[in-house]
Amino acid sequence: MKSKFFRVAVEGQTTDGRAITREQIVDMASTYSPEKYGARIWMEHIRGLYADSSFPALGDVVELKAEEIKDGDLKGKMGLYAAINPTKELLAINEKRQKIYTSIELDPDFAGSGQAYMYGLGVTDSPASLGTEALKFSAEKPNAEKLLASRKNRPENLFSSAMEVHIEMEAESKPEENGLFSKIKELLKRDKAETGAEFGAAIKDQNEAVTLLANEVVALTKKIEGMDGATASAQEISDLMEKFTTVNSELNALKTQLGKEHQHSQRPPATGGDGEVLADC
Repeated sequence: MKSKFFRVAVEGQTTDGRAITREQIVDMASTYSPEKYGARIWMEHIRGLYADSSFPALGDVVELKAEEIKDGDLKGKMGLYAAINPTKELLAINEKRQKIYTSIELDPDFAGSGQAYMYGLGVTDSPASLGTEALKFSAEKPNAEKLLASRKNRPENLFSSAMEVHIEMEAESKPEENGLFSKIKELLKRDKAETGAEFGAAIKDQNEAVTLLANEVVALTKKIEGMDGATASAQEISDLMEKFTTVNSELNALKTQLGKEHQHSQRPPATGGDGEVLADC
């Protein structure tokens, strides 16, 4: 699930007094690729070592884009916007108005490429911890470049001033019906038969629908039985089992429905040429 785009950085100062340039904003948007190096979301920029740590990853950055801000106090500045895939924990935290500010983690020379890259995103409660107070502290101390150094991948990397964000999720698009279930729906949408020929065609279509579902159940069963736990992830196995359960339930429900219909349905009586019902002797 992907969020709507929201602004995570603007060209200007960072927590240690240095500046994020317009060129770096554009670089981060154009070079970002989750396949190349995915930026994860961390509470207060702290990376927990264990999955059950107090500081687990809270999601992933899916996409970045750069846009010039059109109005307000920041009009004319280049902004960096992110779409993320947050965990349920991050959504719950944000809904409670906790950790509502974001701060990007920027490498100005990623992998020696000469281009800036966003390699992480921090969420924090107080922008002062990474913004105003941090900048003030940096200005007063000669070793400002060491500020928050323990949380950086490299000393040269930057943390941007924190920005408030409310995470809004994109509406999930309804997947188009296709494949197996589309075929079954097509087979079963025939109106109730009024003539003997139509009645026979409807029964044939219903039988075909049952066969399709039954074949899918068999195929899924074989796939599950042939899965190797060493090569298949727990998520893959779980997804396949869920699909199997759904298809099997559909098959059983369809069998029950058709059984009831057949018990209460009879072939319409034959009629004569003038429309009168003929006796069946």
